[in-house]
Amino acid sequence: MKFGIVGAGFSGAVLARELALQGHDIIICDERNHIGGNCFSRRDEESGVMVHVYGPHIFHTDRESVWEYVRGFSEMMPYVNRVKAVSRGRVFSLPINLLTINQFFNKNMSPDEARAFIAKKARRDLSSPANFEEQALCMLGDELYQAFFRGYTRKQWGIEPRELPASILKRLPVRFNYDDNYFEHRHQGMPREGYAPIFEGILNVPGIELLLGTRSEDLDWHVDHIFYSGPIDRCFGHSIGQLPYRTLDFERVVGTGDLQGGAVVNYCDFEVPYTRITEHKHFAPWESDTFAKSVGYREYSRECGRDDIPYYPIRQVQEKRLLLQYVNLARATRGISFVGRLGTYRYIDMDVTIAEALVAARVVLDCVRDGTPIPTFFLDPLA
Repeated sequence: MKFGIVGAGFSGAVLARELALQGHDIIICDERNHIGGNCFSRRDEESGVMVHVYGPHIFHTDRESVWEYVRGFSEMMPYVNRVKAVSRGRVFSLPINLLTINQFFNKNMSPDEARAFIAKKARRDLSSPANFEEQALCMLGDELYQAFFRGYTRKQWGIEPRELPASILKRLPVRFNYDDNYFEHRHQGMPREGYAPIFEGILNVPGIELLLGTRSEDLDWHVDHIFYSGPIDRCFGHSIGQLPYRTLDFERVVGTGDLQGGAVVNYCDFEVPYTRITEHKHFAPWESDTFAKSVGYREYSRECGRDDIPYYPIRQVQEKRLLLQYVNLARATRGISFVGRLGTYRYIDMDVTIAEALVAARVVLDCVRDGTPIPTFFLDPLA
């Protein structure tokens, strides 16, 4: 069979490879002039630093099969994400851990003492928190919430924290030890030469035709089925309305030596217009001393326009109603399936994206073998 794939990020690339390995012909297009989607990285011409063009992408997973999959295309170098946060002129460690608590309250508490101390700070009247703010107050109390979450969240999402679901904060750990590893996954790392070689390796299979700088809307598809990893609302010309996202603007900063001493520093105060500064040579510590210059980026979050790059879906009740209409429209459309974070309007990490693409490929191959219809979605996008 002949398949068309829209988007050369992880979803499209992995799906293309798995289908091509089984003898199917693939046409994969991407409107950008490079592969890799938002994971794309390249050497900065001025500094030589490997830059994550669309913001940092740190690979972390507990999925053994996915870890081995990416290691088949690149040497994964050890990397631990240790984030710092600036709040009211002071620098703290994130995620909130025993050092953060002791430093913030000027204490020297043991783990048990800190746990009891924070329990007294927590709002006991919020047994069933209904939103992000209540969840934070229930977990941490007012002081830590105000210092680390309220201002940052307002900048990141453009709305008050009480308008966001409690589930967002439930994913963020609070530790009563000195562990400042931002992620808790067994496998964490960075590709030695950036992400571009991973995508080159994935797509290096006979039977794949790659069209870069090409909009899917401009192609006259002559294929048996299309897999769409772009925004689902764009696929239908935003005919029902535009699904809202937050996008990011990046302000480049270049200097000599070391700009901030670490890869990621969050700025929690609302009065500071950017959410964080990332210094990219620290994402490759094995070569960070190689370069005389360093490059960093201030990140500014704002509402995503139709011509902007969508980063974070806003999956509130109203947005899910609009998504449901697009899901129903997609299911009524023959010959197309939707994959990836944009195709299903979810924020998912790289390892989840790869795992879901591998599952989708197996389902497609089973459908081809059995002569059954290929699903419009490979999981429930409304879950």
